Amino acid sequence: MAKFKFKKKYGQNFLKNETIIDKIVSSIDPLPQDMIIEIGPGSGALTRKLKNYGCQLIAFEIDEDTKQYLLTLEDDKTKIIYGDFLESDITKLFKKYDYERLFILGNLPYYITTPIIEHIIDSKINHESLTIMVQKEVAERFLAKPHHKEYGYMTVLLEYHYDIEKIIDVDRNEFYPVPKVDSTVIKLRKKNSEPVDYEFFKTILKESFQFKRKTIYNNLKKYDKSILERVLEKHGNKLSDRAEDLPLEAYIDLSKSLNELGN
Repeated sequence: MAKFKFKKKYGQNFLKNETIIDKIVSSIDPLPQDMIIEIGPGSGALTRKLKNYGCQLIAFEIDEDTKQYLLTLEDDKTKIIYGDFLESDITKLFKKYDYERLFILGNLPYYITTPIIEHIIDSKINHESLTIMVQKEVAERFLAKPHHKEYGYMTVLLEYHYDIEKIIDVDRNEFYPVPKVDSTVIKLRKKNSEPVDYEFFKTILKESFQFKRKTIYNNLKKYDKSILERVLEKHGNKLSDRAEDLPLEAYIDLSKSLNELGN
C-alpha cells in the first residue's frame, strides 16, 4: 500500500484498523437474498469482509488505479463499477437486480459527503440503512439536537429521512496516509417519513437557516405572520427564536401549513 499513488483530489485515506473495519461490517445484517452497495472501496479492506455475507455486492470506485487491490474480489456476486458515484443513475442500475433489502456503506471523501447523501436521498431508492464514515465535526452536525449551534439545515433534512446513531469514533492515525482530521462512523436507518411537499419542505428549511443569527421570523418574513406564529406556538416556539431552536416536527408543520394556503 505504501507504493500506491494516493490522489488528494479523491480524498483517499485507507482504513487499516481491523477492529474498526469489523465494527462497520457488523453494523448491518444482510442475508443472501439482500444487496450491499459500497461507496469508495479503495484497497478493498471493507469489501473483503462484506463478501462474507454471501449476498450481491456492488462497489463504486472512482480511481481505476485501485484495480490492483480490487480485481481479485470480483465474482458472480461481487461487481466493481469504476466511475463517479455522483454521476451514476443508481435507480436505473438497481432495476437490473433482484434483492429484498438494500444496505449502503462507505468511507466517503469528506469534501463530497453531503452531495453523496443527497444523491442517495434524491434517487428515492428503497434502502434499509446508510453506514458511512465522515469527518468527526460533520458527524456532530448530523447528530445535533435543537438549541445546539451545530444544528442546521442538513441536520433536519437527515432527521426527516433517518434515525441516526454513532457507531464509533476513529482516530486519524488509523488511516494511511494519515488525514488532518478525526472521523466518526454513523449509521442512518431509513424511517417512514411524514408525507410533505418535499421540495417546499426543503425550501422552508433552506430559508430558515439562510441567516443563522437572525430570528426565524426574519428569515421567513415573506410568509404569513399569523400562520408562522400559530405553528411555532403549537411546538413551544416563538417568532423571536432562531432556526436552530425548532424541532423537525415544527418544520414539517410549517411546510404543510404554509403550502396549504399557497404562501
